[in-house]
Amino acid sequence: MALETEPRRVAVVGAGMVGLSTAWFLQEHGADVTVFDRRDVAAGASWGNAGWLTPGLATPLPEPAVLSYGVRAVLSPSSPVYVPPSANPDLLRFLAGFARNSTAARWRRAMESLVPINGRALPSFDALLAGGVQAETRDAGSFLAAYRTSAERRVLLEEIEHIRAAGQELEYDVLTGDEAREVEPALSEEVGAAIRLRGQRFIDPGVFVHALADSVRARGGKIRAGAAVTGVRDEPGGVAVRTTGSDFEAFDTVVIASGVWLGELAKRFGVRSLVQAGRGYSFSVPMDRVPDGPVYFPAQRVACTPLGDRLRVAGMMEFRRPEAALDPRRIKAIVEAARPLLRGADLDARRDEWVGSRPCTRDGLPLIGATRSPHVFAAGGHGMWGITLGPATGNLLAEMIATGRRPVELAPFDPLR
Repeated sequence: MALETEPRRVAVVGAGMVGLSTAWFLQEHGADVTVFDRRDVAAGASWGNAGWLTPGLATPLPEPAVLSYGVRAVLSPSSPVYVPPSANPDLLRFLAGFARNSTAARWRRAMESLVPINGRALPSFDALLAGGVQAETRDAGSFLAAYRTSAERRVLLEEIEHIRAAGQELEYDVLTGDEAREVEPALSEEVGAAIRLRGQRFIDPGVFVHALADSVRARGGKIRAGAAVTGVRDEPGGVAVRTTGSDFEAFDTVVIASGVWLGELAKRFGVRSLVQAGRGYSFSVPMDRVPDGPVYFPAQRVACTPLGDRLRVAGMMEFRRPEAALDPRRIKAIVEAARPLLRGADLDARRDEWVGSRPCTRDGLPLIGATRSPHVFAAGGHGMWGITLGPATGNLLAEMIATGRRPVELAPFDPLR
């Protein structure tokens, strides 16, 4: 029965961007929502990431370039993509599937699948802001991808053409190093070539997600922090949710949006896709002059975002257990990669050192939609694009739950695939 005809009690597992966006848009359809999180609002990957709203760059993580790293590279603690030597069988299965999907043909098919939901990304943020979420998105007028040489730059230029060929709009300018420094003086003399991307935005992700949580609460929703969901079971006409130390609680519907832990709850409902933690690191530093917009060093896989009077510097894709401690070698690797390319950054005055787990799938596509149970839905596996695509995911999934009809944008992301 659709939400429009009868308000439903909906449980959402996960208080990150994806889960809270789903809760907010469900409220638009009249649902009574309760959000559970094992820790707190924005306590996972939604806090310390780069905060880019870049649908033009929301591409599948498995790509042909990944295959060029080689075993020696991915075992190095300083590599932008790191796999620990003690990888367990589940991780090895994930990596084997990831490698199979890192071909040009599979990347192209996956990219074509992402284009429709990418088109909903920024309008969904606008809907949140228009609906009362007290936060902002900032236009990234000077979003720069910077390189040492024009030869290095060819990789992204070719990828942009593939992105556009798949139907994704993406406007850009090709700049020399001097032209890039005119736009952004924080780039050092080491930068000899750049690309300026147009039409993208950015946010302070922690601030935005907390504002989204405040809006969910203000509209009558409940958020239960420190409530780890340990069980979900079907019941006649609905579903029941159990948290640590509590009995099962009845709901009409549950949405599992718990990031890297999605599989723990969803597999009993037919979701067999592995969701692997791809851990990212970040920290913030003072600048002589904070850049006006994001700066990306693609060859080093380092992303920089202005947040107030500091610059957030982020990077790494570390395939490791989500609960593993922060590894200072990864922070050091980001520092040494960024140091020659930034001017006026005090990289030794770091604060807010952080590691968070992005939920990655083997084919690079998220898991959004119905499971084998008519009462249980999944929303996760966005890899690096949970911030960019979180509101669009919540918007589309809420529509699906409310109407019983799957939006065409969600067809490629069937959690049972």
